Amino acid sequence: MPDAPASLTHSVALPADHPAVSSQKTGVMLINLGTPDATSYWPMRRYLSQFLSDKRVIDYPGWFWQPILQGIILSSRPKRSGAAYASIWNEDRDESPLRTITRSQSERLTERFARHPEVVVDWAMRYGQPSVPDVLHQMVDQGCTRILMAALYPQYSATTTATAYDEAFKALLKLRWQPAIRTLGPWHDEPAYVEAIATSIEDHLGALDWEPEVVITSFHGLPKRYHTAGDPYHCHCAKTNRLVRERLGWPKEKLKVCFQSRFGPEPWLQPYLDETVEELAKQGVRRLAVVSPAFVSDCVETLEEIDQEVREEFLANGGEQFTYIPCLNDGPQGMHVIETVIRRELMGWVDPLG
Repeated sequence: MPDAPASLTHSVALPADHPAVSSQKTGVMLINLGTPDATSYWPMRRYLSQFLSDKRVIDYPGWFWQPILQGIILSSRPKRSGAAYASIWNEDRDESPLRTITRSQSERLTERFARHPEVVVDWAMRYGQPSVPDVLHQMVDQGCTRILMAALYPQYSATTTATAYDEAFKALLKLRWQPAIRTLGPWHDEPAYVEAIATSIEDHLGALDWEPEVVITSFHGLPKRYHTAGDPYHCHCAKTNRLVRERLGWPKEKLKVCFQSRFGPEPWLQPYLDETVEELAKQGVRRLAVVSPAFVSDCVETLEEIDQEVREEFLANGGEQFTYIPCLNDGPQGMHVIETVIRRELMGWVDPLG
């Protein structure tokens, strides 16, 4: 027999053979994109196969897409992607930086809820381990009768936020006794987030002995037709860029929006980061900075694609000074943002003043 909610048993004498009754707890599950378990071929292939088989990410019909994916793409891409991951791998923990940082964010958020022993904070990956279903079941086993699913994406997209929650909802279908569920929405215009991004830019640039002529806010790309079909991601990115620029007091030409990591032959959101960086260098821009507000944690797209590939491209085309401004990660500013949006969504479940 499943455990009964504690509120129903305070004044009821339970039979001796009744299962132990857990106290009611509130779970907070931080969900990030995902990571391979290792950089070698087969772990990379498993990860990429799961990721690129997601209908939210690649919406081509399975009969068309799967032969291409399982044949052509997964015969060569795991080796290239594995090399990219290897260049930024956390050797001390033998894992990707994304997993290291997301775990730390969960631990630090737990510390920030120390006055709330009824709050259980944990973390999961949409692709790879620990999986969303596994962590959800662990939370239920710990007595969580209410769970906030918190996808760590400031800008909403069906390819990120929605698929994270899809995975949780699929796991809920198998539970006889479901917990109450809330989901964290986008926070692309949250004042604490805008302030943190702007401050991180100011702090980073203030530590340099040179000033960039242009700063680029680079967001992960998206097929253009997804935007046309109603995905609000592009609008959220544009608003984040505008709010950060206004907070910094910069003109439009100082802070430019770009999109990175395009995949496949169809048009994606533009302007493209790689093409823009090359063009700026050829136009005479010699000092450039790039920041990635869409990523809560540094990962292969920031540490390898931007800080290595984009840096090399800029310098190879005439640029002289390049700097990458790290994500907020698990630092004080980043954790303040996460705590702020989590506490907002827990109102009514958890005392916001505690």
